[in-house]
Amino acid sequence: MAHIPVGILGATGMVGQQFIALLAEHPWFKVEWLGASARSAGKTFRDAAAWRLPNRLPDEVANRMVDAAEPGGAPRLVFSGLDSSVAGEIEAAFARAGHLVVSNSRNHRMAPGVPLLIPEVNAEHLKLLDAQGESTGWRGRIVTNPNCSTVVLATALAPLCQFGLKTTMITTLQAISGAGYPGVPSWDILGNVIPHIGGEEEKIETETRKILGTFANGRIEYHPVTISATTTRVPVQNGHTESISVGLAERPTPEAIIEAWTSFKGRPQDLDLPSAPPRPIVYLTEANRPQPLLDVNRDGGMTVTVGRLRPCSLFDYKFVALGHNTIRGAAGVAILNAELMHREGLL
Repeated sequence: MAHIPVGILGATGMVGQQFIALLAEHPWFKVEWLGASARSAGKTFRDAAAWRLPNRLPDEVANRMVDAAEPGGAPRLVFSGLDSSVAGEIEAAFARAGHLVVSNSRNHRMAPGVPLLIPEVNAEHLKLLDAQGESTGWRGRIVTNPNCSTVVLATALAPLCQFGLKTTMITTLQAISGAGYPGVPSWDILGNVIPHIGGEEEKIETETRKILGTFANGRIEYHPVTISATTTRVPVQNGHTESISVGLAERPTPEAIIEAWTSFKGRPQDLDLPSAPPRPIVYLTEANRPQPLLDVNRDGGMTVTVGRLRPCSLFDYKFVALGHNTIRGAAGVAILNAELMHREGLL
């Protein structure tokens, strides 16, 4: 098939760079436009950005001129890694101009007509796109992916909804790459745990209920689960680890829960999408897993790894989940969203 041209908003930032790395050998999408701030516009990407990833920077991207983050010259499909301080207005301007924006930014996630998508969990929420056009008048559309910690939590919880998910308590141990570049000062993070990340707890508690909700009558009915979140930053490079307890209306056996995780799949697996892992959730039986150093890059960073399922004296069960925050939790899931939209005829 002919390549589909794509653009990247916020191309010089860390999420933008992860988009470039993941799209370098993509069988469907080809990066043909880069947009960034005024200080980067007019420069080649090589001159505008310091490449921070271990992947090789593709020559055709390195030599491509960076444009201002304005609609007009970009392809119809645009991935956004913009900082939330500017993403809201810029993404809306692109949607008004007819672009399809697949965004990693938080600004439009909770808008009623905007899908907040993890393709394996809530692919049916793409039906919101019709209502989005009617309510906004945009010729284009915006689709968002969740907060990086929410992706891990919602993916791990989705198979448990069949048991009557009632309550969830979560404490995150979040990697420093989640803070972007240069991230957290070394004197603050080395040998330390920072027990607060601004806005993260609220995102987890609200976004998860929207993702696990059902589409009915042109809108999302939020899942009734009650969630209490505590978020921390730890001296780990990549990978958000989460300690999770759940209360369930039913009393499944541990074997039934593990079977629910290991058999879980969604539309990306049914459609054999290029970025889809064979199994969205992998359960490890070792008592000391999952670990970021050993497990975060499973299936190219697109798998959520779960372990340590055991009874909880306050809830029903507790377990540990891990996901790659800049791949499954950011650029990778956005690309998977676009792949799903293409196969569903929405591009």
